[in-house]
Amino acid sequence: MRACNQLLSIPLIVFLTACGGGGGGGGGTTPPPAVSSAAPISSSSSSLSSSSSSSSSSSSLSSSSSSSSSSSSSAGSVTATVSVFMVVDQFGYLPDAQKIAVIRDPQTGYDADKSFMPSASLSLVNMTTGESVLNAAPAVWNSGNTDSTSGDKAWWFDFSSVTSPGTYAVVDKTQNVRSPSFKIAADVYKPILKSALRTFFYQRAGFAKQQPFAEFAWVDGASHIGAGQDKNARLYNDKANAATEKDLAGGWYDAGDYNKYTTWAADYVITLLHAYIENPAAWTDDFDIPESGNGIPDILDEVKWGLDWLKKMQDATGNNSVLSIVGLDSASPPSAATGASYYGSASTNATMSTAAAFALSSKVFRDTPAWSAYATDLNTRAENAWSWAVANPNVLFFNNDNSRQPGSAGLGAGQQEPIDWNTGTGSAKDRATKKRIAAVYLYASTSGATYKSHVETDYTNSNLKTWVDNFNEQENSALLYYANLSGVSSDVATNIKTYFKNGMTGGNENWAAMTSKRDPYLAFLGAYTWGSNNSKSAKGSMFMNIVNYGVSGFDNAAAKNYALTYVNYIHGVNPQGMVYLSNMSSLGAHSSVNEFYHTWFSDGSAKWDRVGTSTYGPAPGFLVGGPNPSYDWDSNCTSGSPNAGCGSAAPTPPKGQPAQKSYKDFNTSWPINSWSVTENSCGYQSAYLRLLSKFVN
Repeated sequence: MRACNQLLSIPLIVFLTACGGGGGGGGGTTPPPAVSSAAPISSSSSSLSSSSSSSSSSSSLSSSSSSSSSSSSSAGSVTATVSVFMVVDQFGYLPDAQKIAVIRDPQTGYDADKSFMPSASLSLVNMTTGESVLNAAPAVWNSGNTDSTSGDKAWWFDFSSVTSPGTYAVVDKTQNVRSPSFKIAADVYKPILKSALRTFFYQRAGFAKQQPFAEFAWVDGASHIGAGQDKNARLYNDKANAATEKDLAGGWYDAGDYNKYTTWAADYVITLLHAYIENPAAWTDDFDIPESGNGIPDILDEVKWGLDWLKKMQDATGNNSVLSIVGLDSASPPSAATGASYYGSASTNATMSTAAAFALSSKVFRDTPAWSAYATDLNTRAENAWSWAVANPNVLFFNNDNSRQPGSAGLGAGQQEPIDWNTGTGSAKDRATKKRIAAVYLYASTSGATYKSHVETDYTNSNLKTWVDNFNEQENSALLYYANLSGVSSDVATNIKTYFKNGMTGGNENWAAMTSKRDPYLAFLGAYTWGSNNSKSAKGSMFMNIVNYGVSGFDNAAAKNYALTYVNYIHGVNPQGMVYLSNMSSLGAHSSVNEFYHTWFSDGSAKWDRVGTSTYGPAPGFLVGGPNPSYDWDSNCTSGSPNAGCGSAAPTPPKGQPAQKSYKDFNTSWPINSWSVTENSCGYQSAYLRLLSKFVN
């Protein structure tokens, strides 16, 4: 993606990534002007020339809370230009939460030729009344040192003391510049949550997107239901044999490609269910999807859509194994795709992952009377899937990989079978993890002794015992959930929480990273990889797990504020000053994603390529992968016969930047390969929804 702000051209976790399959050609490098979220005292554009410093602040972080008495001016009497150097959560803040704006001075990276130093005093201005409700000195971060992950020096302007609802901006009156405007309100994140969940509706395969549920710009017919497609999918290595046909319609497009991967889809179901379980009040029945108004929370309706497809993937009248993947054709819009659909064979990973999703869904759904029979069926399916996977612990299926799975080339994109790179074959460790997770949720659903025994004899083999970070967050959440179930051995429950506590307090990348203020943008991450925004969401949920699962020895209020910084990061508190969600100006974003890698919203599409250039741009609310310092163009571009689409050099950014600046607002396909930076994923989306929903009631 390219920055929505015209002044910046800016730049899943890997095992969750499904690289897409559409689009071509090269994206432009100069974005159109941003859509401003301006209120009465704003200007419509950013200006670097007006941002030069006239004075500096050398105050320490501890002085940031000091303030002078408020001053007022009539509404509209202040004219301030939005500055790319003053970044905030562009949607806003909860009244009682921590609220910190970051003022940035680039030192390295694509914007190192620009500079800014805040004035000695900044103001929080009510954009409706024009009143300065807080005047305070910005506090220098880390004694004025440059942060290596962002390439920036920074200051913090803490306005946590302001709790009155309203629309505000942080203003440097001396230099006549300001942050984007934002709200302080108890319900500030609810519209964002709705928009973000609705992306699952747009990702539904085989379902017509029609008004009033689809917005006019993204109306489309049901996809992949023609002859030879999902309703008549055939086995990948027996394509001419009609006897292999199965109805595998439904489910979600996994990411920017349209393929459907069983293991990952099951993971999305589990993450969405955790989002619901951990804060049911956030999930109402009014998200404007076709099932809205049926008396059931819309997130559960969306989960059921995914489950209906997983049920089709299970051989419920045979051996109860679960197929691994369905590969779908690409086109824009999705309904234009006419190519055949093919499926991959069953695998242990797909079956055990589905057992986990069925089991947790059964436990949650049985509280909905209308779904009682459905929940019972899910429980039966879960236990049957477990039995098959236990009896068949080493069944592997590698898609799109002729060397490991002859005949699978072109089936899907991302590799859904986890690989042990030491051996080059399927990861036994990953299969063991999936089995532990399935046992957790099967015990939750059944109270069965077999599942309890497996968890309690095997949990010490999990990573939780030795380390806690965003890469193993899914299993950590499952084990913490287990520790709070009735009937669990008390010593096991205590050990699980102790392991988690030790992992959070040990080292300097979790709790200590927050208390020592390691990241000038507040949301510390130890490693930026493909899907870094997914890692940010997972990291935020780690802090909320302290609260959700009763882990003692922490300040819960601090844990919530630490979790919220990861939401703030995704909403604009980052070096790009960008909301990493697509097309969000209608919900108040000053600078959000204009384009991202997705087959529907592909490069060159007259209707959907880019906000401000195409007729509509992409649909709103999609979370992109985020900064990726390992980005590179395809190896073809450095070969003896490079494709014409390569150009003269890999795009910089995202290449060759500090980690947090390794981002570009683009959607170019092969050989530029934007997917490792800007592709969406239902995995990223579900992790973000889970975190964001903690702050919606």
